[in-house]
Amino acid sequence: MTIDKIAFYGTVVTIMLWFIYRTIRVRSLPHYTPSQLNESLRTRTDIVLLDVRTDNERKHGAIKGSFHIPLHQINRRIDELKKYAGKEIVCYCQSGNRSVSAALKLKKHGFQSANLTGGIGAWNFEMGR
Repeated sequence: MTIDKIAFYGTVVTIMLWFIYRTIRVRSLPHYTPSQLNESLRTRTDIVLLDVRTDNERKHGAIKGSFHIPLHQINRRIDELKKYAGKEIVCYCQSGNRSVSAALKLKKHGFQSANLTGGIGAWNFEMGR
């Protein structure tokens, strides 16, 4: 086997292992549908909504009562979230992809975090907004 083949297969294995690792981490998060989250917001007081979209996206609307920290700022603004320790922080973005990354970052910092499946797009569709 040549060095090129070893490098190629090594790269393929590394990518596969990263994908498996990421999938396991994503599945470790709670995921709410918009209707599940809406019901939880009506019946629970221990949920905080975190909008992780950009400033420009937020200008076009947000879920009422949510606060805003763009995904790229979470690590440096983590201290702002300490007041929510003990609460579940449900992250949302436009479609539900960036919010998974945000929720994983929060989990890594010891927070109880979750994701809104489908993001604000699904929220607006299901809630009739």
